[in-house]
Amino acid sequence: MMLAGDKKRQRGFTLIELLTALGIFLLITGAAFTLLSSSQQRYRTESQVLTSFQEARLGLDQMVRDINDAGFPPATYVNADPTRVTSTPFAWSTGAGYSTNPPPPPNPCQIGTAGGGTCFTASGGAAPGDFDIIIETNPNPGDPTCAPNCPVQWIRYQLGGPNGTTLMRAVANKASGADPDGSTLGVLVPFVQNVVNNSPNLQIGQFQLSAAYPAVFPGGNPVPIFQYTCDTPSVSQSLPLPTAACPLAAGADNSPNNIRDVAITLIVAAPLPDATTGQPRLVQLEGRGRRINPNQ
Repeated sequence: MMLAGDKKRQRGFTLIELLTALGIFLLITGAAFTLLSSSQQRYRTESQVLTSFQEARLGLDQMVRDINDAGFPPATYVNADPTRVTSTPFAWSTGAGYSTNPPPPPNPCQIGTAGGGTCFTASGGAAPGDFDIIIETNPNPGDPTCAPNCPVQWIRYQLGGPNGTTLMRAVANKASGADPDGSTLGVLVPFVQNVVNNSPNLQIGQFQLSAAYPAVFPGGNPVPIFQYTCDTPSVSQSLPLPTAACPLAAGADNSPNNIRDVAITLIVAAPLPDATTGQPRLVQLEGRGRRINPNQ
């Protein structure tokens, strides 16, 4: 028996409606994935910048500590062994007049800038120089394995590496008659990566074109990592001694023996460019080490 009344016809979605809904869904999903990918890329970039900043900061702090300790123990410390006292706070090559015995070296070299001066090393650099420094000190005088006669060490920082953008570090025990340059050259290890203070001119030009870093490389020139201030004992014998920029000091004062302050500038590039602009990301850090140990 048939029920009375007409049954209403049930309608579904048409093909056009399904395709329209699917298109909208795909647009929304694509936009979400694009935003997610962009966010992930920005996160990676910012993480790289943060990592570079932290690495450079730790490296800068270590350099400041080493420079503060330079010249300890001084040459007048009661010990006849020249490897247990510093000949000079900052070392250089024997070919430029460095001598471990007797302290201090009788013919110290002259500090220069932009490759000048006479503190050249056999490896072709200049220490102390714009991108190369050798510190002479006993950084661990309380080491129980050798106290109270722990050996003095040469600690070297040199910009180099395969691409010239790695700040290298070396530590070698001072040896009587040895060359600080040769003793540290073979034990250099990477310390801070992507240091661009002395990048090729083309790369410096690219950094200058970036709106974010118009004044990082003044005049398109490399930026020295190390800049020195010297005591000037020839000017006055009173304490504390007056100081002057080392290359401008009198010839007798412009030597590694008299370095008092070292200004440090590190310009570090993140491995990845900015996710939005495609421009390189730079971090510039500055510090100052002040030698606290006397020459005598």
